[in-house]
Amino acid sequence: MVLYIIIGVVAILLIFVFVTFNKLVSLKNMVKEAFSTMDVYLKKRWDLVPNLVECVKGYASHEQSTLEEIVKLRNTTYDSLSNTDKVEAGEKMKMGMAKLMMLAESYPELKADKNFRELSEQLIKIEDDIANSRKYYNGTVKNYNIAILTIPNNIVAKLFGFKEEKMFEAAESEKENVKVEL
Repeated sequence: MVLYIIIGVVAILLIFVFVTFNKLVSLKNMVKEAFSTMDVYLKKRWDLVPNLVECVKGYASHEQSTLEEIVKLRNTTYDSLSNTDKVEAGEKMKMGMAKLMMLAESYPELKADKNFRELSEQLIKIEDDIANSRKYYNGTVKNYNIAILTIPNNIVAKLFGFKEEKMFEAAESEKENVKVEL
């Protein structure tokens, strides 16, 4: 009788370990998929930048420092960057693009240019897509981190080496109040 109880307890523990392991693997894959989604939009922005820079160059040739900063960043090979580097490069690119758009405000003829308007609209859409994919990524990371940090899942997570994932966080400069002057 004791033998059957021991076998039952071991069977229940094994089932728990298998079910928990499979759940954690599934959540980990969702995190990877969410990052890949965000990565697609970051790459899309990355590829759009040279067209936008070329469009602005003709109007603002004396604003070399802004343009050179963006071109220098863009000349790094995106595919060879680590996931962390891709996020950091994306943030630097976003700040550079903000400078570029402010520069474009100084040139009414440029703002009226059809190519510039189309590129700007594409950039706005990509930025929206990036923001939505970051929300999705953070949601999947939250679910994964909760799963590996809660009892009793944390025991299985430690046994099989599941590590906490880092959420995407906005840069400090993005958290500052926007100044509106009229």
